[in-house]
Amino acid sequence: MIGPYVLPDEVFDALAAGEGGRPAVLLLRRARRSRNLLLLRRALDGPCGGAAEAAAGLLAGVERVAPRAARSVIDGPAFGTWAARTLRDCPAHGRGGCAGRDLAALTVLAAIRAAHPARITVPVREGRLALPGLGTVTGLGVAPEALVVVETTAGPEGSPDPSAGNCRVRVRVLTAAGERVLPRDPSRPGHGWQPVAVLDARHRGLTLRLPLETAAPELPALDTASAGPAAWRELLRQAWELLVENHPRRAEELAAGLNGIVPLPAPARGVASATSRHAFGTVLTSWPADPERLALTLLHEFQHSKLSALTDLVTLYEPGGRPRLYAPWRPDPRPPGGLLQGIYAHLGDLAFWQDRSGRRHGPARADAAWRLAQTRAHVERGLTEAAAHVRLTDLGARFLERLARTVRDAEEDGGGSGGARLARAVARVQAGDEAVWRLRWAAADDAGTDRLAALWQSGRPAGPLPARDVRAATGAVAGPGPEFGRWAARQRGAERARPAREAADAVLAAPHRARGWAELAAAAAEEGRPGADLLRTRTELVRDLVLRLTPHQAATPPDTPSPRRPDPLALAAWLADPAADTDPAGAGPATDEEGAAGRTPQARPTHPARGLGRLGRGEPAESDLGPEPLVGDGFTIPAESGSGEVSEGSARSTGSWPGAPRAEDAVEPGPGPEPGSAAEPGPGEGRAAGAQRGDGGGPGQNTGVSMSQNARSPLAKTSATG
Repeated sequence: MIGPYVLPDEVFDALAAGEGGRPAVLLLRRARRSRNLLLLRRALDGPCGGAAEAAAGLLAGVERVAPRAARSVIDGPAFGTWAARTLRDCPAHGRGGCAGRDLAALTVLAAIRAAHPARITVPVREGRLALPGLGTVTGLGVAPEALVVVETTAGPEGSPDPSAGNCRVRVRVLTAAGERVLPRDPSRPGHGWQPVAVLDARHRGLTLRLPLETAAPELPALDTASAGPAAWRELLRQAWELLVENHPRRAEELAAGLNGIVPLPAPARGVASATSRHAFGTVLTSWPADPERLALTLLHEFQHSKLSALTDLVTLYEPGGRPRLYAPWRPDPRPPGGLLQGIYAHLGDLAFWQDRSGRRHGPARADAAWRLAQTRAHVERGLTEAAAHVRLTDLGARFLERLARTVRDAEEDGGGSGGARLARAVARVQAGDEAVWRLRWAAADDAGTDRLAALWQSGRPAGPLPARDVRAATGAVAGPGPEFGRWAARQRGAERARPAREAADAVLAAPHRARGWAELAAAAAEEGRPGADLLRTRTELVRDLVLRLTPHQAATPPDTPSPRRPDPLALAAWLADPAADTDPAGAGPATDEEGAAGRTPQARPTHPARGLGRLGRGEPAESDLGPEPLVGDGFTIPAESGSGEVSEGSARSTGSWPGAPRAEDAVEPGPGPEPGSAAEPGPGEGRAAGAQRGDGGGPGQNTGVSMSQNARSPLAKTSATG
């Protein structure tokens, strides 16, 4: 019997506000489990099905006798990423290395946990046999595969009964070169055996139990010698105390939803963290060094997991609109889904820094206040970008409205906001950052810029501006550079920006210097100059006009008086008012003795976090790129049998590794510095499989999500057909 998962209005709104609580997380977890099961079904029906058939049969057998053991594997860090990779682009299909074979490694853990006898062939790579959730056998030489045998013997009480705890398990690994026997307690290291460490933390009755996953073939394998399990365990214990004491509701969510930590290589500075879209509840992070950073990373990355799972159920936006958008927390252009992911993840940061700014003292309090103000400004700017350029569905508009309300409420609480001076400093950095981003990624239209240059020289109005065009990023992307970083750091202690007139003169002297444009954008915004928004959001257009007009003026006849050089402040003011004329000398609109154009500053769009603004359907796409790829594949997703509550027992720089999540698999990386990485395009990329799109209706209505649940066990169905 097939029936839908129902996402109640109050749960949807609670998730949109940034939280949701334990019941919402358990619902998302069950829905993601159902998705993973259907991906397994599709993998078995596809070209890799033969390679995965034996492992799927073993998993079905385990599910019949020990459902919890089977679910622990299906919910685990590696299952979803394996299924997505197998369906998407199995790199070695037909050449003896089909990705479908890797399912066998995942099912060994289920057999061991269920004390279920098993014989299964598992691939060996570079002499290593990786068993996710369990550990890695090393030193197997050139063997391409190994036979893993799980044997069970009765304990002293008599018959083998795993549920009674009286059954012993023996695991043997056989290759052509010989046999290895795993330790009786697989959590202990042995000769040629590196176990996956399990990190336990408990505080005030709330327990977090996470494997330090180093054996998943779809996730990076990293030697943890520099920060071993004992160090991770102690750090998690301290971070967990901080979360339970100061963020109890979010700690309950983490206890219900987190299922693993994958250690990443450390970046040159800061912390690298990320989340795979297909590994719900798994956090990828480098060594965080202090418990506060680990707590923040867990909050931030779990927000990504929640939104990824939510968008399996509902569609927040539709194809169209601008494909590459500005996100102030990232150095590269973001797709619409990536922008929404970043906004949502920063709600966790906002709650964290609001708490820390109220608890710290001295310089630490000032630092927390800065980070709080910066995070709030980032979320507000992201909301503005999403409202203007993302084609939101009705549910998507409702989602952002609830999210914006959370930001407004946090601002009204005002914990450690730091006052007007801090707000001005954050605004300067943000204006400069966006200007530098525009210079790096936005390409001005040559024909449109030539037209504007001719209109400026002839003293006529600018008229409509050329269309925006943002280039796509390829490969890893670094931040804006040390020069801008040093300037931004100085703004924290500055009383005000450099005078706009002085900044404009510096730009004319060195128009190719990005930091000069950052200073000009910040100064113009702080002084309320006409055209200040254009200096920030169309920086590349103003710069190209300056560069085009300077050669024209230098080429005047010998006896002709040279007009004044193009003034970027005057150019921006002229561009901001399509009906304004330039003066006969070509110097732009008339200016007063202070250098400020004599017009009222242009109106700025209402921000959804300040007032509701327009959370609408976005705007037509400006490039013929076609629709974005869909998340769903046009299928319904059955839940497991008896899908009740599960008893508890997925960078900035993600680096690169064999089998790592591709750009479309990783969601917005975490709260560390900006080494840069590819990231998941994010939620809502088309209708989720069989989704019933809600209308964002009023109280008491259900959103009617797309997942379906099956009273029969999908694994039993898999076994029957496989």
